[in-house]
Amino acid sequence: MERTKYGYARVSTGDQNPALQLAALKKDGCKIIFKDAGLSGATINRPALRRCLKKLEHGDTLTVWKLDRLGRSLRDLITMLDDLKQRGVKFRSLTEAIDTETATGRAMWHDRRTRGTRKELYQ
Repeated sequence: MERTKYGYARVSTGDQNPALQLAALKKDGCKIIFKDAGLSGATINRPALRRCLKKLEHGDTLTVWKLDRLGRSLRDLITMLDDLKQRGVKFRSLTEAIDTETATGRAMWHDRRTRGTRKELYQ
């Protein structure tokens, strides 16, 4: 049984246009796209993201146009992506070539995670 590909898009201000993100997610094959508008990535109150995360099931894929659309804090991103992994949900970030279904994509995430964690430690 083929699982669902979900997309998540976010713009920080009401005057920003999410069209580029939405087009990229549709082109990548996302069947359902959740969108938050006028919300910072630093805020935890993102209703569409919350709905999206609740909807995801084992075998599904969550795709974002860019990693910072999912969250600003590396710590929050690590927690979120670790949770997805434990639930059996695949993750893709289109612009950073992170794809947890491929060895290269997993290596890209591991590298980014390691460099970011080290950077946070030494600040």
